[in-house]
Amino acid sequence: MEIYIVFTDTKTNLAKMIKNCTRYPFSHVSLSFTKDLSQMYSFGRKETDNAFIAGFVKEDVSDHLFQRADCAVCKMELSEECYRMIWAYVQRMEREKDSFKYNFTGLFAVAFNYNFNRKNAYFCSQFVTEALAAGNIHLTEKPPALMTPRDIFSSDSMEMIYRGDMRNYPYLDSIPAYIAETHYLEAVQ
Repeated sequence: MEIYIVFTDTKTNLAKMIKNCTRYPFSHVSLSFTKDLSQMYSFGRKETDNAFIAGFVKEDVSDHLFQRADCAVCKMELSEECYRMIWAYVQRMEREKDSFKYNFTGLFAVAFNYNFNRKNAYFCSQFVTEALAAGNIHLTEKPPALMTPRDIFSSDSMEMIYRGDMRNYPYLDSIPAYIAETHYLEAVQ
């Protein structure tokens, strides 16, 4: 089984600020259960044009922010059991999405290497790290509240399958694969 870790630079003001602090080309990371990125989740903007209304989101790569984004898509091979545990974790969060907030304070605490955890609050790389940990995948000993997209990207457990403009990602129109994977996801639920 495969999951996909998607790194993006959406070129927003917040993305520029994060990139200035991290000195890294990607400011956001998401987790996708499908190669065509139709089942992609993270913590980010709930409203495209307002960075301060944020939380758990199912992301849409056809949104204008993603269509202008630079990205890297990495594939991670998993056992079926790990995949199911991660899927169950993310689906529970989606069902309870209104109880989760964006961890703005934690995001800024990372810049000072301060492990700041807030109950039911995450930023993107913290979420991806904890979702993977739900499937017993631990990329590093670093606490999730200190993880950055760079930390996840530097893991040896992934293979990059694409780097470039999101709008040119070759699997976006992969209808047959999407249909096949959707049927599997429905069976897992």
